Amino acid sequence: MSIVKINAITVPRDRFDEFAHRFATRAGKVSSAEGFEGFQLLRPNDERETCLVITQWASEDAFNAWVRSPDFAAGHAQHRESGPVGTNSEIWSFDVLETEVPSAG
Repeated sequence: MSIVKINAITVPRDRFDEFAHRFATRAGKVSSAEGFEGFQLLRPNDERETCLVITQWASEDAFNAWVRSPDFAAGHAQHRESGPVGTNSEIWSFDVLETEVPSAG
């Protein structure tokens, strides 16, 4: 069963562009991680200040292997070097019970 990990990050609105830029320039190796199934970066288009980093994984073990990997550390180097953009962060975890995609044609 697939799992979804959501990192809900509180980002002040005046730092939204910097937040997006950091993701655009990260190491970007998550897509080649074993068990990786998808990624989305969401920024609110209303008054909220919670940005969402959504990843989908084949299993909890695949996610945990990614978090322990050197590529994960490299992807988070900006956070360690320049400090966080967000003021708070919370990880949410879900099992995928159902997925629907548009039918072809």
